[in-house]
Amino acid sequence: MFSKEESRLLRQEFWTSFGKSFPRKWLLYNTKIKGLSFKFHFNTKKASISLDLEDDLENRINCWEKLEALKNILHTDYLPDAIYEEEYYLENGKEISRIYLPLEQKVSIHNKNTWRDVMEFFNVNMILFETFFEEYKDIIKAS
Repeated sequence: MFSKEESRLLRQEFWTSFGKSFPRKWLLYNTKIKGLSFKFHFNTKKASISLDLEDDLENRINCWEKLEALKNILHTDYLPDAIYEEEYYLENGKEISRIYLPLEQKVSIHNKNTWRDVMEFFNVNMILFETFFEEYKDIIKAS
């Protein structure tokens, strides 16, 4: 079992190591579309990447419809296993819309032996996700 401080230091070490191993400017919050952001998720049980829609309901629905229309392209050309969830609930109870791709193997940010697999998963799949977004952002952005 790890103390809060040990856990914090391990998390910090992972993200620092990831940045050094795969130096790249990720889009993340810099999508230029209000409420739309890419995220890396890694905790003591799992890892995933996601595209989160957290805007007000009207804008979220509008953007989600465009993402739904592009679903076949995302699945065929980029991320065949991406999961679409129009109503996704965060741990704090907030409802968002999310497209995500989980890493299927058991991993933990507290287990350094799983870090390499997670880093490679993040790098390969987030590049594909961002490439999809760059290719279709004008469609997603259109109001």
